[in-house]
Amino acid sequence: MDNAAVGKQIADLRKAKHLTQADLGMRLGVTFQAVSRWERGDSLPDTAILLDLASVLETTVDNILSGGASAVAYTRRLTMEDIRKALWDLDEMGRLLGRDNLLYRAAVEGINTRMNTDIEQAFVDGHLFQVFMGEAAIQALRVGAYLDPTDVREALGEGPHCEAVLQACAQHGIR
Repeated sequence: MDNAAVGKQIADLRKAKHLTQADLGMRLGVTFQAVSRWERGDSLPDTAILLDLASVLETTVDNILSGGASAVAYTRRLTMEDIRKALWDLDEMGRLLGRDNLLYRAAVEGINTRMNTDIEQAFVDGHLFQVFMGEAAIQALRVGAYLDPTDVREALGEGPHCEAVLQACAQHGIR
């Protein structure tokens, strides 16, 4: 394990969250000097607080200990166009089979229940459709897909849903 790389990763993630060393230390119950030692690579965080550190920095323990190097073996490359098409294919299923078709209703109700939303609204609201594209991208990253950040920016433009996907990319070692 490369202490310097781990320390740099902690510092980068902390700064991205706009936290000072003192803020991070307070949240973890350690001194800012301990955080400083980690970031300089002089020592590593105790294993007892690694899960809390990952939680505060909104990342994984693997991401911290790998120094930000990708610990994921990507299972496939996915484009935002693939995601757009997959979502439109769901709408197309409803159009072709009927909105009352059991398969379509099960898919829609499953999404709506699990996400506490109404995906059918996204089929008529362009902004909401982009939000769903962003959520689908984040979920794909979580199960091993690789997304190119440039493709994400081009497809989603400026905005919080684009930033959320880019942050998820970074958490999975994609820069």
